[in-house]
Amino acid sequence: MVNIDNVYQKVLSLANKEQRGYITPQEFNLFANQAQLEIFEQYFYDINQFGRAPGNENEYGDIINLLNEKISIFKFNDTPLTRVGTIWLRPTVVNRAMYRLGTVWHTPTTLLADRVEVQEINSNELMDILNSPLVTPTPEKPVYVEDEAGLTIYPLTLTTANTIRCSWAAFPTVPRWGYVVISEKAMFDPTTTTNFELHPTEETELVYKILKYAGISMDKEVISGAGQQMETTKVSQEKQ
Repeated sequence: MVNIDNVYQKVLSLANKEQRGYITPQEFNLFANQAQLEIFEQYFYDINQFGRAPGNENEYGDIINLLNEKISIFKFNDTPLTRVGTIWLRPTVVNRAMYRLGTVWHTPTTLLADRVEVQEINSNELMDILNSPLVTPTPEKPVYVEDEAGLTIYPLTLTTANTIRCSWAAFPTVPRWGYVVISEKAMFDPTTTTNFELHPTEETELVYKILKYAGISMDKEVISGAGQQMETTKVSQEKQ
């Protein structure tokens, strides 16, 4: 977790240096959320890229392990799904929305060894699969189609008697620098504050990205350029 007040004070200090500009708390909170989402989504892109990279597996082992560590707090590994009609609703927990669905499975018995993975298919494949005796879905080879409503799992005879569970990743909680206005000045209020949910090593990256967004918003090329330059330097150092 990254302390949002630390990030806020660093951003203000850099943005206000030599009177370059001022960032309001409302603006900071908007930029903070965008910066967190950008870093969060990059985790999954990087895992995919490094996982497919050719060469010595050990060369990327530490990077992938670190990325998995950063993602771990957002992952839920054994969540039951709820069925409404023929739709299985996406998993949720309080104040969290699903970012990406992982593995879906059903357990015809209480034995873990009986767990059967439900394979995802595209909606344009569905009719061909349902009409083919060779690949038609069965309880031993179930499939699902995902749309805006949720998941439709075939065969439809898989009811709540067959426990449908999944792994998934949630979006990070929206960060907020909480404050109260005293004598027309915003003062930090920890009781209404939500810290960044990212790994502690991301504090510097958050500062750089927020500076970049702030500079673009205020049409201040100096601020935006400074943020972009610091971010580029950090990325270059990480790749060395």
